[in-house]
Amino acid sequence: MKYLVWPAFLTIVNISFVATSEILHERGSPIPPPAGLPSLSDIVAQAKRRPGGTCCAALSYVLGAKVAYPASVSYLGTAASYWSTQEQEVTPNCVVKPTTTKDVSVAVFVLSSLSVVTNFSDECKFAVKGGGHTPQRGAANQPAGVTIDLGALKQITVSADRKKTSFGPGNRWGDIYTVLDPQGLAIPGGRVAEVGTGGLVTGGGVSFFSGRVGFVCDSIINYELVLPYGKVVNVNSSSFPDLFKALKGGSNNFGVVTRFDIKSFESGPFWGGQVLYPITTMPQHVAAFVTLAGAQPFDEYAALFHNIVYIEGNWLISNYYEYTKVPAEPYPPTFKPFTDIQPQLLNTMRVSNLTDFTVEIASAVPPGQRALFITLTHGLSADLITEIYQAADAALQPIKLAAGLVYAIGFQPLLTGPTTKATAGNPNSLGLDASDGNLVLTVLNLTWKLATDDAAIEAAANAWLKAAKAASVKAGLSNEFVYLNYAAPGQDPITGYGAANKANLRGVSQKYDRDQIFQKAVPGAFKL
Repeated sequence: MKYLVWPAFLTIVNISFVATSEILHERGSPIPPPAGLPSLSDIVAQAKRRPGGTCCAALSYVLGAKVAYPASVSYLGTAASYWSTQEQEVTPNCVVKPTTTKDVSVAVFVLSSLSVVTNFSDECKFAVKGGGHTPQRGAANQPAGVTIDLGALKQITVSADRKKTSFGPGNRWGDIYTVLDPQGLAIPGGRVAEVGTGGLVTGGGVSFFSGRVGFVCDSIINYELVLPYGKVVNVNSSSFPDLFKALKGGSNNFGVVTRFDIKSFESGPFWGGQVLYPITTMPQHVAAFVTLAGAQPFDEYAALFHNIVYIEGNWLISNYYEYTKVPAEPYPPTFKPFTDIQPQLLNTMRVSNLTDFTVEIASAVPPGQRALFITLTHGLSADLITEIYQAADAALQPIKLAAGLVYAIGFQPLLTGPTTKATAGNPNSLGLDASDGNLVLTVLNLTWKLATDDAAIEAAANAWLKAAKAASVKAGLSNEFVYLNYAAPGQDPITGYGAANKANLRGVSQKYDRDQIFQKAVPGAFKL
């Protein structure tokens, strides 16, 4: 049913709450509301006088105009801000638009409490949206429930010593880079300006600087986190070391991050851009990729996005090269095997800043389309890369006439340099170490126009993954790591972290979320 019936709901509340109206944690200790908030029974009583479902009405009572309803300008603004059409089409019962950490704390308290006393009813389930770039339906937008849109939490501050940058989860990476570039600073972050910060960081994160500093999460110093029932804590290696590790790859399973503190460093303009080539040059590119990715030692300033793209009836090669050494070094020897390849259909190589390069990549993947990512990780081999491309070409054939289809296979070096930056004092949950050797992170990225093509395109993507995985297994080069930020529905990135890391994540969840709010009431994305 769409809404709970009020008399039944109030009966549940009366049975479920002690006289103080504070919900009891299963350990037996009361969990009070955030400071200044009325008791839960008062919230429920007041909500009864308001229109809408139980949970949205309760949120409206405590947060007022910060709760938006369908057809309002505020509600429609959130819907339009998602990257994929699948997420734009989701219709929550209401959208909470906090402007402070306290607002987030209040919303999480109300939703946690009402979720438990209503046995996790659909209308009290919620999603948390930062940038909204994850394409699958329901990842950050809750159908017939509540969506918390963090878009107003856009603070960006740099510490006095310039070694730390703090930012809110409402920022997209381009927002931060436009602040840092004029100051001669950089942080490891997303390579696409329009991608949100929160999902990328908590999913691990790959940056142009990964060769030097590892995954984006490896540079996080502290998280301001709203736990289940609204308690706000600062999570770092000293305060909550187990939770600190869990947040580095654990996605949305532990709470709502309202501020990230990350290491920043001196930087400046560097060399980069895009070059397009005809598909006939593919053998040269595969050879160049294997040479670059297999170099010992790997050039830690080099960042490569090697893409084979089908668009408007043709395959072509679209590569993004970034060389982050400062002062800038145009056309470095590392990329010479690529940049010497001819003919070139387009060449934008230049010296510029981080903002400019990430805007360039964003322009190739505009919002407002249906979209799907699907991924695997494997060892380095020219033959295997070629076979994975051939599998993609075969999977393409049944869907090649889909309206607006852009079908791209991306290959990125995932080498022991980046994957070993996590240390015993600063661990992550991703499960990669030197024993994995040099890997390739491969993603199939599809965009298209019509919902009527969804089933066929999803089937094609899964057919490609099955064939690509089989080829990597046959070659003895399969790796179980599944990069969460590229994973498709049905993939299991948490299991890909390894049994020990998965068990640790579940243990941390039980410790800080004994009622499993972020497993049962927050169904989007990838659960433990």
